Amino acid sequence: MRRVLKQAEKQRQSDEPRLKIIPLGGLEQIGMNMTVFEYDDSIIVVDCGLAFPSDDMLGIDLVIPDITYLKDNIQKVKGFVITHGHEDHIGALPYVLQELNVPIYATKLTMGIIEHKLKERGMTRSTKRKVMKYGQSVNLGCFRVEFIRTNHSIADAAAFAIFTPVGTIVHTGDFKIDYTPVFGDPVDLPRFAELGKKGVLALMADSTNAIREGFTMSERAVGRTFDRLFEENKDRRIIVATFASNVDRVQQIINSSYKYGRKVVVEGRSMVNIIGIANELGYIQIPDGTLVDISQLNNYPLEKTVLITTGSQGESMAALSRMAADIHKKVSISANDAIIFSSTPIPGNEKAVAQVINELSAKGAKVIFQDTHVSGHACKEDLKLIYSLVKPRFALPVHGEYRHLMAQSEIAQEMGVPKDNVFIMRSGNVMELSEDSAQITGNVTAGPVLVDGLGVGDVGNIVLRDRQNLAQNGIIIVVLTLDRKGNQLMAGPDIVSRGFVYVRESENLMEEAHAVVEEAVWKCLDKRVSDWGKIKSVIRDSLSDYIWKKMKRNPMILPIIMEI
Repeated sequence: MRRVLKQAEKQRQSDEPRLKIIPLGGLEQIGMNMTVFEYDDSIIVVDCGLAFPSDDMLGIDLVIPDITYLKDNIQKVKGFVITHGHEDHIGALPYVLQELNVPIYATKLTMGIIEHKLKERGMTRSTKRKVMKYGQSVNLGCFRVEFIRTNHSIADAAAFAIFTPVGTIVHTGDFKIDYTPVFGDPVDLPRFAELGKKGVLALMADSTNAIREGFTMSERAVGRTFDRLFEENKDRRIIVATFASNVDRVQQIINSSYKYGRKVVVEGRSMVNIIGIANELGYIQIPDGTLVDISQLNNYPLEKTVLITTGSQGESMAALSRMAADIHKKVSISANDAIIFSSTPIPGNEKAVAQVINELSAKGAKVIFQDTHVSGHACKEDLKLIYSLVKPRFALPVHGEYRHLMAQSEIAQEMGVPKDNVFIMRSGNVMELSEDSAQITGNVTAGPVLVDGLGVGDVGNIVLRDRQNLAQNGIIIVVLTLDRKGNQLMAGPDIVSRGFVYVRESENLMEEAHAVVEEAVWKCLDKRVSDWGKIKSVIRDSLSDYIWKKMKRNPMILPIIMEI
């Protein structure tokens, strides 16, 4: 009888709905953060970010998450809850909302940045939005989501307490612990402690800096550095490159500029947009008369001006990169400039940043990049503090490459989470949780969707492979005209080369290539081959073999047959 009751209890538990957590991005990489929470007939989505293309994604503008799973379950989706206003957390919204028109919930500055994006695409009327305050909760189907104050490198960042039928999930978003923030109050540690006392099922914490020892420094430390640098460079024009979204950093640059009697110019489209929104919403304080338009720059002595600009990551079309390359219309770099890089290179951007620094240095400018940046992400000791307060049963590290996730898993175990209760997920994994168990039970469709111009998802691996082949080896186009009825060669073959060799210096090679193609065509015609696909294949194989033997190169060969 007891065995029957146990089996019945197991069957009842297996039939009960479980909480599913499905990351669609943000794992194994920096960026493209998006996580699905599902219980029964309710789905909420935390963040909707993009990633920037890697070097091998030729011609690609942006990378966004695959939302096939959400489209297949659109009737369940209750809304997006957004942690903060960085591109890797909100950048995909304009694309995703075209297919999933559901409400967005975010704090004031975050919503202001989102609304600017939606306005550019004429989507403000069709998208429901609600601004949330810290401590406020929103009910979305089976879920209740509470917004908790945290600190980050952009104001109004939030963590979430997600109350579900099986327990409470704490999602930190991107965060740091800053006891002296430039704007607003410190992270709400008492609320994390309160949640921990009541019991937290799982903690999903930011892993970006989990490999770095110690505590993350306060943002105010950079302000002191700026004051020193402004004092040391009184006789120079100062140009500061930083992230457009780091409003607190811009505030400190403005504070130092005002202190030393300098006028400030903001340059770079994204910088102008973000600072405009922050100023309008009251998240940045600019003394009257301090900010001037770039067109007025020449009205002031150079040593009395400061430029705050984009381009700290070496982006080719950002304002600082254009200045370094002498293609900026209004600013020229001189030996009397001090240029401060107030950021650290994102992994993969090191070469681009070094190139810009070299170009600036070659013009005689003084380039400064030491002690001019502090991170917006929690280091090891900050993470330990959060774990000690929250005391989660399960640890699900998020936001970072595999090495970052591994580092946080070790921290979780140090802080008392059993090894079997720490899970390193991958994008697309389905994590199922009950009140006392957690396991990865399957996978859903997940991965990158490439955005090229106005095309979303129309460029895949095959197109990228062709682009890489074209970039590395060039292309040879063979054009000829055939009479289909008489199966006669009427014109050509003509050979056009791009990115393969410089034709004027390789006339012998091109003449021999022409002879190879002509021989291949005549062989087909003599054998009365009428299938043009077969003729193209013979041309391609013959020319490819010749070029490989002659040059050890493998260009793309494109035969074109015209009919008369």
